Amino acid sequence: MFAQQENRLVFSFDAEQLWIEPWGPNALRIRATKMSAMPDTDWALLPPGACEPEITITDDSATLANGRIRAVVSKRGKLTVWNSTGKLLLEEYARNRRDVTDPKCSALEVEAREFRPNVGGDYRLTARFESLDPKEKMYGMGQYQQPHLDIKGHQLELAHRNSQASVPFLVSSRGYGFLWNNPAIGNAILGKNIISFEALSTKALDYWVVAGDTPAQIVEAYANATGKVPMMPEYGLGFWQCKLRYQTQEELLEVAREYKRRKLPIDLIVIDFFHWPKQGDWKFDTTYWPDPDAMIAELKSLNIELMVSIWPTVDRDSENFDEMLEKGYLIRSERGVRTVMHFQGNTVHFDATNPVSRDYVWSKAKQNYYSKGIKVFWLDEAEPEYDVYDFDNWRYHLGANTAIGNIYPREYSRAFYEGMTAEGQTNIVNLVRCAWAGSQKFGALVWSGDIASSWSSFRDQLAAGLNMGMSGLPWWTTDIGGFHGGDPNDAAFRELMVRWFQWGTFCPVMRLHGDREPKQPQHGTTGGATCLSGAPNEVWSYGPEVYDICKTYLHIREDMRAYTRGLMREAHDKGTPVIRTLFYEFPHDKMCWEVEEQYMYGDKYLCCPVLEPGQRRMEVYLPNIGGKWKSFWSEAMFSGGETIEVDCPLDKMPIFVRR
Repeated sequence: MFAQQENRLVFSFDAEQLWIEPWGPNALRIRATKMSAMPDTDWALLPPGACEPEITITDDSATLANGRIRAVVSKRGKLTVWNSTGKLLLEEYARNRRDVTDPKCSALEVEAREFRPNVGGDYRLTARFESLDPKEKMYGMGQYQQPHLDIKGHQLELAHRNSQASVPFLVSSRGYGFLWNNPAIGNAILGKNIISFEALSTKALDYWVVAGDTPAQIVEAYANATGKVPMMPEYGLGFWQCKLRYQTQEELLEVAREYKRRKLPIDLIVIDFFHWPKQGDWKFDTTYWPDPDAMIAELKSLNIELMVSIWPTVDRDSENFDEMLEKGYLIRSERGVRTVMHFQGNTVHFDATNPVSRDYVWSKAKQNYYSKGIKVFWLDEAEPEYDVYDFDNWRYHLGANTAIGNIYPREYSRAFYEGMTAEGQTNIVNLVRCAWAGSQKFGALVWSGDIASSWSSFRDQLAAGLNMGMSGLPWWTTDIGGFHGGDPNDAAFRELMVRWFQWGTFCPVMRLHGDREPKQPQHGTTGGATCLSGAPNEVWSYGPEVYDICKTYLHIREDMRAYTRGLMREAHDKGTPVIRTLFYEFPHDKMCWEVEEQYMYGDKYLCCPVLEPGQRRMEVYLPNIGGKWKSFWSEAMFSGGETIEVDCPLDKMPIFVRR
């Protein structure tokens, strides 16, 4: 049965309701449920502006058109989505005999919208779509540790892990964008025969689809629908120094002073985890950080911003544990002992879904960090180990390592964003391990997690960063050199470090980080002292040859400050990625849809990272721009639309400037 409810088209049959609504220009939101009423949460989506769709209902079908997009529902409930030129964008995959006149009528009995009941009242949901073109390319979906830019043909877990951030928005070469607007754990299968999205526990199907002629149109429409990043503060435009971990106040200050003594550009330095007495204290351990006020004042005199790591874990011995337990600010276990992690203490996470709990943590951070002048936070979701996740509307039994990540990036960042906004500080940065659709509007700067210091890992980060940009998160960074391992005295690692540093210069945020080998000696017996630090990780730690190369690229990054600021303004105004796939800038050049190891830093710089050890010569495709490309390193000029061979000595990553 069809019905029109104001600007909404409704199809109902048996227990199911299907809603189709306009949701922004040229976009539709499609929902379905077998509950008695449609859930009213919007998840990642912002309220849409006024839309006046055209709704047509006949005996055989119903249509809703909204600008350049149109949805059609058959009398048996099968849904198709078209653009204004008559191109089929989406078609549900159904194989049944409800309509024997359907060319795809089948005895297989496979549903396009499959609701399987779970114990407790929710559903295990699968939504299936036809794969309409075997040559279709898909991009986005967040950050996965694999080297492929085009993710068509991939199976992707919809869950967060350390170094995996599920942001279920994709851009198709067929001219549409698709958001799976459901935070449940599940899977996406972008197959050659079937495309499917699965939620293991949910009340409703919910997705958003937009039609666009170019990837830029689609990504900008998505940004309008889910939110845009704040304007990046000035300290986000230059170089960030970090390691695991600076153990004392004097060690950190000596590093900062040395950067200034050498006249090296630096905007920010990081105090990583276990600078606190106990997890959940949210303050400096005065044994090793005796005068934070003086430290921060000296850093500010050097024009260096300070970032601190904040964990959501609360040790049972923390000064705040008893109060948080009494007031219900901690997450609960379904059964057994309430312990989520036992790394450096027995701990449990604070409940970031509880606004009062968020306010409590923010009040502690405000008192001990923010009031001292620290405005940059590393919101580390930590790494839970046990199944203790049982929040309203989510009830999973898959291990908290995946479950906890689906909620913390959004709610945890929100706690600090709301607190800072209340203080009048709107240009904020939250460095987070994971993010979901819409996290960008909370100032989320996603980093690629604890990745290996290897060439294959390096290659994976290129795909991860570009796909994050296509997923609507322009702020992204990586651990230059990788996180795990890497010995600054090892010649092989030094080469990897150089190539990673060169690429990092042309990333949205340039941040050197890592847990280097060998570990440093233990410097004390209390607080976080037993969490050993890695070897030195400053640019002068890798020998004179590496230092000279890094120094060159530090000054390149500084020289691009005004240009990078402009890119961040575009990201804030329109949602534009800072690092862009070639086809994003040149969608009409077919070769640009095939190149996966080059990218654009904004619209000006064509970057060609060196991704293999020992490589000193490489092929580069120069997009067809109707003009010339100039080498960044010389006056050499090249025509667009050609593949050329160039040298890539250790001190030079091939870069070309659009003329």
